[in-house]
Amino acid sequence: MAKTANLNIRIDPETKAGAEQLFARFGITITDAVNIFLHQAVMEGGIPFEMKLPRYTPETEQAFREARAIMTGQLPAKGYPSAGALFAELDQEADGAGC
Repeated sequence: MAKTANLNIRIDPETKAGAEQLFARFGITITDAVNIFLHQAVMEGGIPFEMKLPRYTPETEQAFREARAIMTGQLPAKGYPSAGALFAELDQEADGAGC
């Protein structure tokens, strides 16, 4: 058996759980997946996938800022008494936007 070395990493529990579920569908463990990634990186001489910053429209970036403000309590979340009331408002917004 080949010698092995330990690698300790820290990752948030939600990401770990999601990765475990994903890799289990392939019949591999997180350790297997990390080994595959590292072998591929060595073979390619770099990260084995293209890394890009996401590009968002100004409207999407504003929606992200608004969502963060709601999550941190800086902005109150809007509520509706029913799904019908929500859809009625959305319809009004769409009509006003010329959709």
